[in-house]
Amino acid sequence: MQIIPSEMLPGRDEAALRRFLEGCKEAAVTKGHFQIASISLEVKHIAPLAVLQSIYEPEELHFYIERPADDEAIAGAEAVVQARFDGPGRFQQVQAFADDVLENTIVVGDLSEAFTGPHFFTAFSFEDSVAEGGEFPAATVFLPRWQVSRSKGKYGAVANLKIDAGTNLDEAVARVWGAYQKFGAFDYGNDPANDKPPEQPEPCSRRELAPGVFEGAVKQALESIREGEFEKIVLARGIELEADGPWQPLDALNRLRERFGSCFTFSYGGGSGRSFIGATPERLLQIRDGQLLTEAIAGSAPRGRNAGEDAACARGLLDSEKDLREHACVRDSILRRLEQVGIEGIADASPRILPLANVQHLHTPIHAEVGESVHLLEVLSELHPTPAVGGTPREAAVPRIRELEQMDRGLYAGVVGWFNHLNEGEMVVGIRSALIDGKRAKLYAGAGIVEGSDAEKEARETELKLNALLDTL
Repeated sequence: MQIIPSEMLPGRDEAALRRFLEGCKEAAVTKGHFQIASISLEVKHIAPLAVLQSIYEPEELHFYIERPADDEAIAGAEAVVQARFDGPGRFQQVQAFADDVLENTIVVGDLSEAFTGPHFFTAFSFEDSVAEGGEFPAATVFLPRWQVSRSKGKYGAVANLKIDAGTNLDEAVARVWGAYQKFGAFDYGNDPANDKPPEQPEPCSRRELAPGVFEGAVKQALESIREGEFEKIVLARGIELEADGPWQPLDALNRLRERFGSCFTFSYGGGSGRSFIGATPERLLQIRDGQLLTEAIAGSAPRGRNAGEDAACARGLLDSEKDLREHACVRDSILRRLEQVGIEGIADASPRILPLANVQHLHTPIHAEVGESVHLLEVLSELHPTPAVGGTPREAAVPRIRELEQMDRGLYAGVVGWFNHLNEGEMVVGIRSALIDGKRAKLYAGAGIVEGSDAEKEARETELKLNALLDTL
């Protein structure tokens, strides 16, 4: 990747922009390969979700992720380059694709702030391969044409253009300059997206994706656990809602982020008109400045109706031998997986409570130092799926999941997130999630099954988790 000093755009005017793009075009001709021109600019106050909503097109790829408690959000829309992969080598293929793109990228702008420079957005299904006709590919990666972000009081915009010998520079300059002016002085009050009614349609039907299967699957899994086939398995159930009109996924996302401020709210659109949205409590992997952060989340209890009842539920969770065993299974597996790529993870000796709006979990943060030679996607391929969504041993438990659940998870319990040219990134687990497709919405929730689990209790736990999305929709 070639980095041009920000002084190359001294006046931030159309003439300077054109000179930069002319240089990119000359490089494309010389190399005989298209070049990505990536332009990073600081802008005034900007709300990434509002901007995304203003340019949202169901048939275009988009990505959004925010954790309100961290005061960070990033959105990307439209793909300047993209790729889709299937099979066990998908993580390595995504890395190779990104490396090739970066080899042919020319960047200009101040790259000292968060979310500057080219960022790749990704979505990985739970399984390495998906059935023919699946709603999303097993792996998708794209570099957005437009990217906007907020990070602790700083705001930025990135434009990525594909430049080759045939590029019309007049059109390219006009497109980027117009977007910069729009993002720099975004008029939220006059945004046409605000004219849309915020109300969601009324659900008029509900059905199970695999009727009558879940409790029987739990009993079968417990039998396999007793026989020593595996120690833990996570089983999910799904429901489908049909409404009297199409859902607005970004309106639903806005309500999710307001209700679940400590969760990662996300939306991914694969360009087919479908959106995968959610509010996940589970960070799978973060790497920034050489520091890795992941976490074990397993073991659940409801929230109480008052402070005393809530504390009693939390104490019961901390004292539950079954939940502590399930949690330790997840924590220890993550630490072992990190060792496989030469990373020594450090975890707290005992879990703490992670309280969410409608449920509370046992939670253990895990951190480590990571060297430059280890790519984020290499770590990701080792961690996914963790026992929090798959099982342990992974090789024995995960292949049984589809057989027992009798449904295709798709992106549920998969991975969505971003990474950049600095080997930094944020990847989260796609749970507490829903697939929005016009008038239909598929919602998913799972529960960890270990020795001592009860089928009826686990079904109630999944209903509790489903409520996060049910209440929103």
